[in-house]
Amino acid sequence: MAEAKSAGRKPPKPKVRRRDKDVRPQQIVAAAFEEFAEKGFAGARLEDVAARAKVSKGLPYLYFKTKVELFKAVIRSVITSHFEVIRQRMETTELSTEDFLKGPFLTFLQELPSSRRAFIVRLLISEGYKHPELTQFYYENVISRGLETMKRLIDRGIERGEFKPTPLRDYPQLLVAPVLMAILWRSLFERHYHLDTDKLLATNIDLLVEAVKAPPRRSGEGDQR
Repeated sequence: MAEAKSAGRKPPKPKVRRRDKDVRPQQIVAAAFEEFAEKGFAGARLEDVAARAKVSKGLPYLYFKTKVELFKAVIRSVITSHFEVIRQRMETTELSTEDFLKGPFLTFLQELPSSRRAFIVRLLISEGYKHPELTQFYYENVISRGLETMKRLIDRGIERGEFKPTPLRDYPQLLVAPVLMAILWRSLFERHYHLDTDKLLATNIDLLVEAVKAPPRRSGEGDQR
């Protein structure tokens, strides 16, 4: 009798693990990164993202209502998280400002041109003028926050007596401008002429640091009150 009741019961429905729900958006964003990198923003379709992520065609729309929202998620995953690491180091470093710029900051810059993250910059350059909502999002979440952090780093150097006050504080873009040159060069001209972008970026940092470095104090200077 017990066996008959057992046989008549319906098998329990498989439970959807929360981990699967958490992983799915990550899979979609990772697939979107590849799709945008291969086809650009205009050429990418959410259906193709779904196919690349090996999920149902409509699933991306469950998490991301539009392609713009999906692209923003890619920026958060690939760019913002990476930039937050260096921003935190800039805020908390115990290195001198010069040592930080020539050390961790330079290493961070040198990694960008050859990384997959560079495709975001190339995409925004080529297609951003058609989609101002993308450039606005990138500016507000990456550019503006990075500029403010670099200003604070320069201010700290001035307060410590390492740097003298200069317009670099107002134009911290000068610290990172050669990264754009390096990315564009690798995309357009590297096949015609090799440019050592690591040395290019290091030279830029060296020149800027030398230009803003405070003159050494003379013996006894600053001791008098």
